[in-house]
Amino acid sequence: MKVLVTGGAGFIGSHVVEELLNDQFEVIVLDNCVTGYLENLPENIKLFRMDINDSKVESIFEQEQPDYVIHLAAQASVMVSMNDPYLDFFTNTAGTVNILQLSKRYRVKKFLFASTAAVYGEPSYLPVDENHPIHASSFYALSKYSAEKYIQHYSTFNGLDSCILRFSNVYGPRQNANGEAGVISIFIDRLLADKKINIYGGNQTRDFIYVKDIAAACCLALVGDAKGVFNISSCTETTIEELFYQVSVVLGRTDIKPTYQGVRIGEVLNSMLDNRKAINEFNWHPRYSLAKGLQETIQYYSKALNFEIQKADLLEFKKELII
Repeated sequence: MKVLVTGGAGFIGSHVVEELLNDQFEVIVLDNCVTGYLENLPENIKLFRMDINDSKVESIFEQEQPDYVIHLAAQASVMVSMNDPYLDFFTNTAGTVNILQLSKRYRVKKFLFASTAAVYGEPSYLPVDENHPIHASSFYALSKYSAEKYIQHYSTFNGLDSCILRFSNVYGPRQNANGEAGVISIFIDRLLADKKINIYGGNQTRDFIYVKDIAAACCLALVGDAKGVFNISSCTETTIEELFYQVSVVLGRTDIKPTYQGVRIGEVLNSMLDNRKAINEFNWHPRYSLAKGLQETIQYYSKALNFEIQKADLLEFKKELII
């Protein structure tokens, strides 16, 4: 079976690609490489470097005839969405409709879409299940929820099987700490580099899910009979203050103290998603505790930092030779 993964060179996408390859799928990747990186992908993977709204995307469907589509490509920055809502709509909503149309035209068996816990807004109750009221409080959340509705209508009116996964706070290797990154990669990056760390509030809670658990969920939901909307989460609350402490302990940097500031306006105070529907309907279970996920993530960033230091030392040595 052949799977087309949009956004496959990105943080989450590259882990999904690896999981699919481990499960013996044939994988092709569509990515414009704006926020994705070629080095995230395994060698010899077939990559089409193209935007999801490009008219030439149809030639990929025509040439490759994918059996399944996992649609991860997105504009994922809340800040960008608030400053440029049209770009957000064009990428997340219109781009999704374009991939939907092509999936139907070329008889894709199932369309899987990556959505977000942001569609729920400030929770009315915890844990948040899939029936919780929608309150999209940013253009990013609105664009993702609008895409969800197009997908659901496409399933109803055009017979395209689909599955929507709403992710909680994803973290893990390859997350870019310099972009719209999760708090974990930011903490690790700053602790490793001895940079100042600001914590806004600290008592807010988040539901952190390791990226490899996300990848496993995508694969299980794709091949099974699951249809509709599913939360993918650890169903565990962790305060930002406790998170910082855990990261500091693993890194051995408990000497660094953060600066505390007020909670930012518009920030959700507490978040935890109920994952029982996914567990019951396609037998997915999170395999990584926060402690285990942090260990792997910190090992990755520590190796990456050592590599950059070695590369910088080598360049400096070469300069001295030239002088």
